[in-house]
Amino acid sequence: MIVMKKPPVKPRGRDDRIFESVSLMVCILVLILVLYPLWYVIICSFSDPNAVTGGQVTFFPVGFTLEGYDTILDYQPIWIGYRNTIIYALVGTAFNLALTLPCAYALSRPDFKGRNIIMMLFTFTMFFSGGTIPTYMVMKQIGAMDTIWAMILPYAVNVMNLIIARTYFQNSVPYEIQEAAMIDGCSNTKMFLRIVTPLSMPMIAVIMLYYMVTHWNVYFRALLYISDPDKYPLQLYLRNILLFDQMLDLMEGDAEAIEAMTRRLQLRASIKYGIVVVSSLPVLIIYPLLQKYFAKGIMVGAVKG
Repeated sequence: MIVMKKPPVKPRGRDDRIFESVSLMVCILVLILVLYPLWYVIICSFSDPNAVTGGQVTFFPVGFTLEGYDTILDYQPIWIGYRNTIIYALVGTAFNLALTLPCAYALSRPDFKGRNIIMMLFTFTMFFSGGTIPTYMVMKQIGAMDTIWAMILPYAVNVMNLIIARTYFQNSVPYEIQEAAMIDGCSNTKMFLRIVTPLSMPMIAVIMLYYMVTHWNVYFRALLYISDPDKYPLQLYLRNILLFDQMLDLMEGDAEAIEAMTRRLQLRASIKYGIVVVSSLPVLIIYPLLQKYFAKGIMVGAVKG
């Protein structure tokens, strides 16, 4: 019986210990710089507004209160904004992927003639676009104003996401697999749906998250194209709360107007931080669900020979 001995572990020198210590300190510092602003927003949203404005809040909530959240969530149009934003995000992301992925796959095919010219035209739009006024005129002429398409069509394809998808199809999906499928009689449509797409789930998950976050955070587009309050996205309602002049309908009766306005002025700090939490929470929940697709492990063993 042969016993395999482990190779001796080389003792770490003084330089290695110093390097590891410095690297650990830098990583901890970067972690604090990244996490603390988020933590500060959360604790401020639960703290007493006077403590927030007075600079008393540092690491833990001071004077725990939920009045800011009560004020935000009692504003009924917010739930309309949530509904609209969810619809815009889901429909818009599906529409974005339906256009971006097939186009990127076609541009990644080496047998597609003229793909370099088409890619150059796509890239040109990254530096020179029509601008806000021409886009507005086009949307008005096609009758998309005040509809869901006004929130989707102007940014149906993001060229950067298109480049990411095309590059992934070229470098991470072996062309040998596609050639083998073509020999077996597979069409381009079946190849894209049954071979390329399943092998590209990490990239699709990333692009889907990019598109979804964009739709979730958009508000300027709604300012331009949406005039019906029942179609406002969440971000536009939250913006109106911050502007303060849209919140007069929260007050009940003229006798309570002055008192309500005074209290709202006191709650302004809590409302401001609470709005950040309310608007960011769904995205923070979705991200961990997609994180498992970020690791590129699907292609291991895909090519044999």
